[in-house]
Amino acid sequence: MKLRFTKMQGAGNDFVVLDATREPLALSPAQYRYLADRRFGVGADQVLIVGASDEPGIDFTYRIVNADGSEVEQCGNGARCFVRYVREAGLTKKSAIRVRTAGGVIEPRWLVDGRVTVDMGAPVFEPARVPFDAAGLQPRELNGFALWPLDVAGRTVEAAVVSMGNPHAVMNVAQFGGGGLDEAPVAELGPRIERHARFPQRVNAGFLQVLSDTHVKLRVYERGAGETLACGTGACAAVVAGIRLGWLRAGTPVDVDTRGGELTIEWAGRDDAPVWMTGPAESVFVGEIDLPEQGD
Repeated sequence: MKLRFTKMQGAGNDFVVLDATREPLALSPAQYRYLADRRFGVGADQVLIVGASDEPGIDFTYRIVNADGSEVEQCGNGARCFVRYVREAGLTKKSAIRVRTAGGVIEPRWLVDGRVTVDMGAPVFEPARVPFDAAGLQPRELNGFALWPLDVAGRTVEAAVVSMGNPHAVMNVAQFGGGGLDEAPVAELGPRIERHARFPQRVNAGFLQVLSDTHVKLRVYERGAGETLACGTGACAAVVAGIRLGWLRAGTPVDVDTRGGELTIEWAGRDDAPVWMTGPAESVFVGEIDLPEQGD
């Protein structure tokens, strides 16, 4: 089957965007994997599906499929690319839209400088809702917030647990020694934490280096995608955890340096306050692929 697509990227996190606003799109997990394959397909961290909405007050629907064919609830960098796509494709003239995802409703806004800011909703800390199995664990409390001990590859790793519509484990790289983020054991621990038994839906593993109370560096091993150049929800989770743990300042923009570029995150520090993420979104190219007829 012939399939039109748009290749996009936000801070180096790259996507294949498919337009399903005019007719439904039913692809198998194997076909999504083919699209995301960097050797045989187009190549992407995730595939984004733009859908129409008949829900009052909701402009579009938004689905996210990982490179391994699994569907996930949320993707912050993808949300920014989503907004750029619907504007460039002439699907809306609005500068602010409301979008239904599997993780809830998000409200992206197009800025005059071409960047996009997104209301990512309020964070979730209750372990059962992340979801995270905390049974039998004794966390260390810092600034009144829990750092959970995880047994990973024969060592104990401390992680803050947060949901931004999808689950995140945030780890300060200071616990691994003095080498900083570049020396952090992302390749070793990332896949083990992603599939840790305490996370029934797997988890995104964030490795955080705090530079000041308004500036951090971050690497994320994403659930179903591996380490990516940037992760928007991971940046949100890292800043939220950093604020709750007393490392970062609430109510002011925090710059997050990723391998793909800079994101800016702001959170007021209240449990019910939304997390705002601002960053770039770029169209790379438009194309058509002959997608094999294959099941899973």
